[in-house]
Amino acid sequence: MSTKEQKQRIELLQGTLDLLILRTLLLGPTHGHAIAKAIEFNSDDVLQVEQGSLYPALHRLENRGLLTADWKISDTGRESKFYRLTAKGRKQLKEEAASWLRLTDAIALILKHAEGSL
Repeated sequence: MSTKEQKQRIELLQGTLDLLILRTLLLGPTHGHAIAKAIEFNSDDVLQVEQGSLYPALHRLENRGLLTADWKISDTGRESKFYRLTAKGRKQLKEEAASWLRLTDAIALILKHAEGSL
């Protein structure tokens, strides 16, 4: 990846990583590295999740009862912790996604009104 591409990546706002993890796990259980790669892939390489952010977020979500985790052997033959969305996590995802969409719609509206002023 070029330096220009790295500069174009967007840092995640606080709280959005949790939403992205929950959304990623809606597709099924997986391990942390695959979660990070899925977020990167699904954002067309704009969002990159560092391990120092990902694993504390996974532990936080697990402690809140939004995820469960089991140790399993990954495709690479290594033991990995696989995370799964709980019913409580699905409910939280639905609520957070609706809230996020309301927020982004409101921001888009403000930016639209500001276009004439720029």
